[in-house]
Formats: sequence, C-alpha cells, structure tokens
Amino acid sequence: MNVFKKLVDEEHGQGLAEYTLIVFLVALVFWVAMKETSVGTALSSNWSKIVDCVSTPFSCSSAS
Repeated sequence: MNVFKKLVDEEHGQGLAEYTLIVFLVALVFWVAMKETSVGTALSSNWSKIVDCVSTPFSCSSAS
C-alpha cells in the first residue's frame, strides 16, 4: 500500500512531460502556419535541392 501512495504522490517526471507537450504543440502550430505559405514552399524546394546535392554531389553546381 505504501508503494501505491508513493506513486500517486510522486511528481518528479511531471515537468518533463509538460515541457514535452508544450514543445510538441509549438512545433505543430509552426508547421501548420508554414505549410501552405510561399515560405513553406520555398523551404520544401530548397530542402529537395539539398537532398539531391548530398546524394549526388557531382550533379550539383554552386549556381543551383
């Protein structure tokens, strides 16, 4: 019975869980806000160029 009381009263991991939820919600709001904007489209396009250049470096030029 003492173990059960200790589990109910223990709050050490509570802060970590709350901060994790806050970070997740901020990231979700940022992603939804950027998803359909021209900035989001530009980021997606540039990310694709980076992935292509990393996977095949000789096909990439500095002007692209």
